[in-house]
Amino acid sequence: MFTPKTVLRGSAAAAATIAAVIGCGAGPAQAAGWPPLQPGAHLFTGIDGSGTTTTVDLGDLGTCHTLPAPVRLVQVANGSASVVLYSGAGCTGAVPWGTGSLAQSNTPWEMRSYRVVPA
Repeated sequence: MFTPKTVLRGSAAAAATIAAVIGCGAGPAQAAGWPPLQPGAHLFTGIDGSGTTTTVDLGDLGTCHTLPAPVRLVQVANGSASVVLYSGAGCTGAVPWGTGSLAQSNTPWEMRSYRVVPA
């Protein structure tokens, strides 16, 4: 049988657990060292935003762009366009990799070309 003290201790333990779980999720959403999210779209040659940056023209829908150097991070902050990246030059490759209109992520492998598409 439950006594009032047992119920209070159980409630206190549950409240502490919930507070700990909420506290774990309250940290920053991006990895340490990543560039701050900027309006538009940007590609970085290194993981976590290191290396050189290429700014994507989000108004140039559908045109394939081959990059001078492979990229490993994509950052998009735009409400109407997203970026599809390809592992091969000329928008070729076995598996294209797409973003949404709000994204910041390391790519799974080196990307050598991209195309802007409507979100």
